[in-house]
Amino acid sequence: MYAMYGTWLVLLILSQTHGHCMCQNHTTNFRPNIVMVMSDAFDGRLTFDPGSRVVQLPYLNYLRELGTVFINAYTNSPICCPSRAAMWSGRFVHLTESWNNYKCLDPNATTWMDMLQQNGYNTLSVGKLDYTSGSHSVSNRVEAWTRDVPFLLRQEGRPVTDLVGDASTTRVMTKDWRTTDIATQWIRHKAAALSQPFALYLGLNLPHPYVTDSLGPNAGGSTFRTSPYWLEKVMPEFISIPKWLPLSDMHPVDYYSTFTKNCSGNFTEQEVRKIRAFYYAMCAETDAMLGQVISALRDTDLLDTTVLLFTSDHGDLAMEHRQFYKMSMFEGSSHVPLLIMGPGVKSGLRLSQPVSLVDIYPTVLDLTVDKEELHNVASKFPDVCRHLDKLLRSVVDYPQVSQAICLYNKQQFAAWRKSLGDNYTQVIANLRWHLDWQEDVENNEKAIDEWLMTSGFSSEKLKVSMF
Repeated sequence: MYAMYGTWLVLLILSQTHGHCMCQNHTTNFRPNIVMVMSDAFDGRLTFDPGSRVVQLPYLNYLRELGTVFINAYTNSPICCPSRAAMWSGRFVHLTESWNNYKCLDPNATTWMDMLQQNGYNTLSVGKLDYTSGSHSVSNRVEAWTRDVPFLLRQEGRPVTDLVGDASTTRVMTKDWRTTDIATQWIRHKAAALSQPFALYLGLNLPHPYVTDSLGPNAGGSTFRTSPYWLEKVMPEFISIPKWLPLSDMHPVDYYSTFTKNCSGNFTEQEVRKIRAFYYAMCAETDAMLGQVISALRDTDLLDTTVLLFTSDHGDLAMEHRQFYKMSMFEGSSHVPLLIMGPGVKSGLRLSQPVSLVDIYPTVLDLTVDKEELHNVASKFPDVCRHLDKLLRSVVDYPQVSQAICLYNKQQFAAWRKSLGDNYTQVIANLRWHLDWQEDVENNEKAIDEWLMTSGFSSEKLKVSMF
């Protein structure tokens, strides 16, 4: 059985039936419209102070003032497809078995939108969905499968900025704007005439960094692009320069991420400040798309009968911990926005209870002591660690899950390599890591061969379905 529809719908159901503290009194038979706007890589800390001071986000502020903001909302997995699989299915990642951006939900999996449709809602999903298996590049899936191979290869371009247009250029991310236009036109021309309630999902790609075209067709997204118009929305005096640990003091997992994301080189303070400013400007453009949706609902007199939600699949480190992108449970990449407004939702309410995209709150450490998350304190609190480990094991046998993932990675890689036949050597040498790979082709291929030959456990006793 699927868990409930997701954080927002669970809360909505609670508000309609049990008088949840977030809600005001209203008619229990009333079924509101539901509009969800989900961005990609939006740092949730920008939706409340002090983070909200760094960039002007008028429409998110509008949601915050007229609705409820969850100030401790977290992703279930800080990477696009697994996070979205959890949100759409209402199931934990160890249940969806969404281990990477290639392996997620089956195309016929039941989602909360399907359940709404089955219960009389007129539904429409437009834009970035990204929760079913089979998408993303070959590089993306091969790099995910080979994370345990003992080599370090850069998989991304060095993060850079790209200023386009002029002070009047508002539509930088044209694909997202086209998608937003489709959604708002549907609201204006169809939803307004419906006799039954509707549910609309709008998925945006911003503020996810852009593909770096100069690195070729297999390049990752390492370009932060915006226009002077959006940069004007950023408050330079509030841009913080994150502290970094020396490379030698990094946890091996963090060092791996820093290296593969091509961030282990030298960066000037000006470079870091500029990357962060461009990221915030991209968030401002995202906010404007949300504004288009709000305007369409207001102009059609639907705003008062619609529950409007804004969230994201994960955040972006934007050079915190010497990294960009996500793939870690640090605040920058795991803290997501979650704001709700609409009938029955109290105005101006800030809820501090931790929640996640499947409405089960994660373990969150207090950031008041170590705000920049630079100190590993696990060894200082062994009793706390044992208690948390016991709680976690009561939910999931994570050592077995970890073994299952390792087995899955090897099986998938081996099958992929076999499917290429004689073309394998050429294909693997020209993925996103091609610059580093070609410096030592023989040893890189040898490392993969040795990785495939060592398992360390019996696959027969796992008894888990990997396909």
